[in-house]
Amino acid sequence: MSKLLKSLKSGNFELSIWENEKDFEDVGIVGYQTITIRKTWKDNNSLTRDQRLHLRKQDIERVLVLLRKAQEHLLLEGENEQKGAIN
Repeated sequence: MSKLLKSLKSGNFELSIWENEKDFEDVGIVGYQTITIRKTWKDNNSLTRDQRLHLRKQDIERVLVLLRKAQEHLLLEGENEQKGAIN
């Protein structure tokens, strides 16, 4: 059973932290934490839509690294475009 530990919101993004349990035959019940990232928006017909991404605790740092790399690429690409426009 999953238990909500905390929920955070920023704009149309919401992050939920969950405490989960799984029963393994050989060791019994093991607890673990996961997160869910949810993005909501209205489509062209004004229907509310959402997307969800479920991550394990050990996935968070990997996703953060990828997001930082994407941000770095976009920032550097923007600087190069500005330099090209000036020259």
